Amino acid sequence: MSASLDFRGTLRWLFATPLRSQDDVMSKTRLLLLDTIACVVAGLREAEPAALAGFRSMTAPGGAAWPGSAAMAPADAAFVGGVAACWHEACEGLARAHGRPGLHAVPVAYALGRARGAALGEILEAIVWGYEIGGRAGEAIRIRAGLHVDGTWGTFAAVAAAAKMIGLDEVRSLEALAMAACQLPTSLYEPVAKGRTARNTYAGHAVLLAIPIVEAAAAGITAPESAFALAAQSLAGDAIRTSWPWAPPGEFLILQGYLKPFAAVRHVHYAASCAIARHRTHADTRDIRGITLRTYGEALTYCGNRRPKTPIQAQFSLTHGAAYALREGSLGPEAYAADVFADAEQSRLESLIDLVVDPAMTGRGASLKVETAHGTEDYSVTSVVGDPDKPLDVDAVRAKAIAYMTPTVGPAVAASIAKAILTGALDAPLPN
Repeated sequence: MSASLDFRGTLRWLFATPLRSQDDVMSKTRLLLLDTIACVVAGLREAEPAALAGFRSMTAPGGAAWPGSAAMAPADAAFVGGVAACWHEACEGLARAHGRPGLHAVPVAYALGRARGAALGEILEAIVWGYEIGGRAGEAIRIRAGLHVDGTWGTFAAVAAAAKMIGLDEVRSLEALAMAACQLPTSLYEPVAKGRTARNTYAGHAVLLAIPIVEAAAAGITAPESAFALAAQSLAGDAIRTSWPWAPPGEFLILQGYLKPFAAVRHVHYAASCAIARHRTHADTRDIRGITLRTYGEALTYCGNRRPKTPIQAQFSLTHGAAYALREGSLGPEAYAADVFADAEQSRLESLIDLVVDPAMTGRGASLKVETAHGTEDYSVTSVVGDPDKPLDVDAVRAKAIAYMTPTVGPAVAASIAKAILTGALDAPLPN
């Protein structure tokens, strides 16, 4: 078995660690839970996720419900949550994993927790388990060209969260992870390039697999540990990082994860931040005659989509995000409304943007040069809100969550949900 996918040490550490005594970990996980629930609630206002939730609640009724949505069976609620959470591309991520372990862990932990009447602390602990297992898998595996990261190694995060919620021991937890490795999904990037929303089902598929896999392990079904190396090879090909330093036990990856201030792929945030800085002093864009956006290579690899026609293309578009942020000074779900794609100034600005890979950027960042009739303006960032040195604080997460949930449940309920998650007792269940 590849050392890069050896979950034994991580599981042993998690079983031995009293997570509720880790105040910083619990605090960060509260933020992650609230932010993800808010993204789910906002996503369920869109036609497709809402219709999907309606189908699942009819075909699989049960005891797990997202705020403002009908109840359904836990696996189905997790599936719907995974789909809806990423609909506006406003949910979390872990840069060193190049993916989103929380997107895969939270829906499982929340759905199982609501169905079982679990205490808030149980749900938070399960999220941490999923994040730590999934984050390490993502750190070790760099998926091969043509694949999208969602729904691949994130399945490990979903399985770990489910194993914790269901109460598997260390042996059965490892069996469940190995069973996931035997059938680990692969997910194509192609729907993003073509503007189709199949990408949004990837995390949903991963979490839908997790609960039956864990139940199978609990029933005594087994899997070989050799599946870990084979699964990694299948996903990564020659990119499997067998020599990559596995985060050691005791290092909480969840403390390194980011929460997003903007509704866009993380790579777009750096360009958007430059554009917003320009908007603060120059809200009128009509004098702009040229724009050069320099950024790191991976940002162009994933977000070089120009002239997007659909929301998911635009969420993966540096030019769309930068042009919108120059005009509006923000980048929220409203950036993907139909009238934005038809706006003449949005199209003009986007067409002016020259995208350039800056080889000097060894980390993430962006610089924006704006040319006007009056001269040249330069804006640059090497980090943005949500990065480790600029974490999204409690007030910002609360405000974002309330704003995302209010159109569905109203401001009072949205505020009460935020309060229950951020300050509620760990031994008390979340209120309905």
